[in-house]
Formats: sequence, C-alpha cells, structure tokens
Amino acid sequence: MAQEAILIIDDHALFRSGIVSMLSTAFDRIPIFDSASLHEALALVAVVPTIILLDIQLPGIGGLEGMGLLQRRWPAARIVIVSALDQPDTVDTAVAQGACAFLSKADRPDRMMTVLREILHRSAVVPPAAGLVCPSLTPRQAEVLGLVGRGLSNKVIGRRLGLSEHTVRGHVQGLLSALGVTRRAEAVFKAQQLGLIR
Repeated sequence: MAQEAILIIDDHALFRSGIVSMLSTAFDRIPIFDSASLHEALALVAVVPTIILLDIQLPGIGGLEGMGLLQRRWPAARIVIVSALDQPDTVDTAVAQGACAFLSKADRPDRMMTVLREILHRSAVVPPAAGLVCPSLTPRQAEVLGLVGRGLSNKVIGRRLGLSEHTVRGHVQGLLSALGVTRRAEAVFKAQQLGLIR
C-alpha cells in the first residue's frame, strides 16, 4: 500500500509555502510536496499523492483543464480544488469533473483541516483486502447517486434538485468516473456493493 502524501499545486509561492507549513505541522507523519504548475507536478517521479490540493488559475494548463491528466497519472488521488474563484458555476464544474471537495482561499484554515482529515480518514478505513475502493463523494454527488439509484432521469433529477440537466449530466459523469464504471446501471450496482445506496 502506497504511503500517504499530499501534493499542493499552486503558482503563488507565498500561499503555497504557508499551506506547506500548516500541513507539515498538522500532519507531521505525512510527506507534503508542492509544485508551481501542473507540468512541474506531473514531472514528479517518486510521489503518489493521496490528496492533491489544486488551484484553478495556473500558468500553462489550468487546474480544471488539467484534472484529467492528474486523474490518469494518480487515479486513486482525491483532488481538492483550492481557489479564489468560488462562484457556484465554478464549484459545480469542478465537482462534475471529479473534484471531491472545493475550498475557497477565503475559508478559515480549520475548514481545510477538517476536509483533509475526513478524506484521509475515508482512505484509511477502507480494508486493503476488500477489493473495492469507496470513493469520496460530495453531498451533491451523493444526492444525485441516490436519485440515479431510484431510476430517475437526468431531467427529473434536475427538477428535484433545482439544477440544469447539463449540470446533472456532469455530476453523473463524475459519479461514473469515481466509481470506475461506464454505465448508470453499473454505478447503481457498485454503489449498492459499497453501501453508498440501498
């Protein structure tokens, strides 16, 4: 089993060094790595991060555009967006593309600590021999998954949750990706196996 690690990708050196310092104190047994760009992060060889803290505005490839690259390189990593761009549309887009959480740079540090501890705890409680990895879902993804499990269409789910059909489709794609399946029926079956829905 790979050792836990946290990777921070942010081009603001002062912010990045502050986060590294805070996390090194809070998680003294977990290695903390940092990069100023997506290109620099993907060049890291001996790093298998459990959590990736990703800024949206980066030089070169932006955070949202580069999420797919990070997911292919480290498929088990949980991506947490940390950005000043915390408008609802941006948050929905990030979550739909597979981010397990979204933190605003205006949030208090203790909120980041709470989110990271929860993600690390979820990673730790999955038995290695179980053969099934339980994905970390956001509250919205969990809501959508429950309604998918009841056989509702994207259009009906959108009406229930007050979301556009396009946004629901994005959440469903995020769920399929998180569960490692390609069809809704497979997602429901696997979610039932994992105890995510009944």
